[in-house]
Amino acid sequence: MANWHVPQKGIDFFAQMLKNVCPFKKCFPENCYQATQLVSKLGLKVEKIDCCKKGCMLYYKDDSKLSECKFCSAPRFFPRRIGMGKYKDVPAKRMFYFPIIPRLQRLYASTGSASEMRWHKENKNNSNLLRHPSDGKAWKHFDEVYPEFAREPRNVRLGLCSDGFTPYIQASAGPYSCWPIVVTPYNLPPEMCMTKPYLFLACLVPGPNNPKEKLDVYLQPLIDDLQQLWSNGILTYDISTKQNFIMKACLMWTINDFPAYGMLSGWGTQGRLACPHCMGDTKAFYLKNSGKNTWFGCNRRFLAPDHPFRKSKRSFTKNEDEKKGPPHISTGQEIWEVVSIFPKVTEVGWEKKLKELNDSNKDYKYGVHHNWRKQSIFWDLPYWKDNLLRHNLDVMHIEKNFFDNIFYTVMNITGKTKDNEKARKDMAECCFRGDLEMQALSNGKMGKPKAGYTLTKSDAKLVCKWLKELRMPDGYASNLARCADVEKGVVHGMKSHDGHVFMECLLPIAFRSLPDLVWKALTEISQFFKDLCSNTLTMDDLVKLDQNIAIILCKLERFFPPGFFDSMEHLPIHLAYEAMLGGPVHYRWMYPFERFMGVSKRAVTNKTRTCLSCFKSHSICHSRTVL
Repeated sequence: MANWHVPQKGIDFFAQMLKNVCPFKKCFPENCYQATQLVSKLGLKVEKIDCCKKGCMLYYKDDSKLSECKFCSAPRFFPRRIGMGKYKDVPAKRMFYFPIIPRLQRLYASTGSASEMRWHKENKNNSNLLRHPSDGKAWKHFDEVYPEFAREPRNVRLGLCSDGFTPYIQASAGPYSCWPIVVTPYNLPPEMCMTKPYLFLACLVPGPNNPKEKLDVYLQPLIDDLQQLWSNGILTYDISTKQNFIMKACLMWTINDFPAYGMLSGWGTQGRLACPHCMGDTKAFYLKNSGKNTWFGCNRRFLAPDHPFRKSKRSFTKNEDEKKGPPHISTGQEIWEVVSIFPKVTEVGWEKKLKELNDSNKDYKYGVHHNWRKQSIFWDLPYWKDNLLRHNLDVMHIEKNFFDNIFYTVMNITGKTKDNEKARKDMAECCFRGDLEMQALSNGKMGKPKAGYTLTKSDAKLVCKWLKELRMPDGYASNLARCADVEKGVVHGMKSHDGHVFMECLLPIAFRSLPDLVWKALTEISQFFKDLCSNTLTMDDLVKLDQNIAIILCKLERFFPPGFFDSMEHLPIHLAYEAMLGGPVHYRWMYPFERFMGVSKRAVTNKTRTCLSCFKSHSICHSRTVL
């Protein structure tokens, strides 16, 4: 249904047609409902858990009998209407939890996957080549800390992803933000790992709004299963060895875009302290004219101590050199000692406790010294503090945002360029670049002189014409010609993968007409992302990438304005380090999950008038969010 956009009525029609021509009519279901009931007997059940309509709590475990929210006193059920006596109470909101334990057990019940779940141990790599997450430092460190867990190769290592999407939009109901929680095992070989059959939908968080910090509320059933899988394990039959064993599992890390990173980790990803690696030890500052924070000049501290860029007082921030080294990388234990004083969102009155905590300690203010908003529910896992890499920076979104900023600035596209009048005013305050400052025009107005890092209108049209005539190999990229408007000299509508292809392959060609100072720096950042996204990496190459990215970003700072460097232009400084810990980036980015979200979206959209509060097609639900 989901793969081919077939609605329920289409399934009913084909089922009836097959039943009419089949001599064994009892073998076929008559409609989609009977087919669903047949599949449900496989044992992969779903739990429907009522929740507060504001996302404060779940009616779960000890709270399952409550009739109103213990946080906000909102009623659990919609008020009954006249004539509804024969119907059950309709919950105001309901989430769906798909238990992961039977799904993990099913991996060992299938001959196609049971033996492959030991691949990470049987194909152990002793060289410095990184081809799988098991070759990274984080996996090896976990094995050293928990040798008993590592001794059983069938124990499962998991990754978790969450991202919101709008399954369907109706003019009457408005947009609906739905948040699937997806879990995937990393024991499998590269050709199977992160593929669609092994992406398990664990939770379906209802909307209609973004849950934000309250996403932890909906993760409680999943965390309970993860705790059981860690402490006691579960008796599982392995068909490849024809014997039972106690299967355990651990969560290695999460994979999210940057806003969801803050929702799951508890560290806010906005403001001056947005970087979760640098944390409070950052040199980011606020630009008055642009009204935003910039990371301009923050990358020189990552250079070698004797690098000449450190001593320059004219190429970067006015009259400032750099003597500090890179910020300290906090261990899991150090972070836990800090975050343990913050409340959990599952505690009654957590918002009040958080406010009192921030108000009582003036030397440790939110947004000034820290960005902690809560104690993440993942700290309930006893091994979480021992993970070297708990939350991944998503290379997919970072690369796309970095590319957009470069492309729209160089092409000088109005409304999207980072080189606007406000950026030039900030440049005059921060840098010695008199030739680029705002100048008085003949009509009395102020205008910005052309910069060397931007194309002329005619050159921009040539780039669009080249892109319009470009033909890529089948399956390598989408039709980029559809994005180019030759007459206006603009490019629009490029997707994430389009930006990925352009950034790594086409950027040096498209902008070859720029001055060498600019073109070489752009070519180097293009090559950095291309090397980082390789299927296999070596530790020596990652060390070089980690050293080179600081030099590349400093080269970009020499000509781009300070307003260009938001958090997305700073985060690449940490990507090579994370690759050393977690292995190749294609196991830790959002592309597989985004494709999975697309399948989920089609599955929801194909249901006829389906309520996302109770996920049924009926006419008695009071929820306004109906598909």
